Amino acid sequence: MAGRQCYHCKEWVEDTASHDCWTTTERALTRDLSEDLQEAWERLRETAVAFGDQRVYASHKSIMFSRKSCYFFVRPKKNFLEVCVFLDRALKAPQVRRVDRASKSKIVHFLHIRHRDEVEPPITDWLQEAYELSEAQASKVGTARAKPRARALRDRP
Repeated sequence: MAGRQCYHCKEWVEDTASHDCWTTTERALTRDLSEDLQEAWERLRETAVAFGDQRVYASHKSIMFSRKSCYFFVRPKKNFLEVCVFLDRALKAPQVRRVDRASKSKIVHFLHIRHRDEVEPPITDWLQEAYELSEAQASKVGTARAKPRARALRDRP
C-alpha cells in the first residue's frame, strides 16, 4: 500500500489512515519512565498543581503547565526529566543547565531532574515564582498603555 513517513515522529502512515502525532497524553509520555523518574514526575506534578488554578496538558513531547500562558513544561527523557521554567530573571545555580531568552520579558531555564528528592527548594521555589509571575504578566497584558502622541509639526517661516 502507498503511504508516507511522518516528518515529526518518523512513523509510516498509510494513505487511507488518519495520523496525528501531536496529540498525546501525560500517561503516554510518562509510561516508559523508570521508577525513580515516575516518582519524580508525580512529585513535580503534585507540587505544581498545589500552586492553584491552572491547566495541565500534553503537547507533542512535553507536558505543559499554564495559566494564561505556559509558565513551565516538562519533557520526559530516558534518563531525566527536562524541566523548562520561565522567569523574568536569569538564575545562576548548579541545578540550571542552560538559560535562554524566550521573549522580551521571559527567560527560560533548563533543569534536569533524575530523582524525587530533587523536587524541593530551590526548584519548587522557582516553579512557584514562575506561577506567580505568569499571573502578573497576564494582568500587564490586559492593561493597555496610552501611546505617546506624535508631536505636531510647527509651521516654519
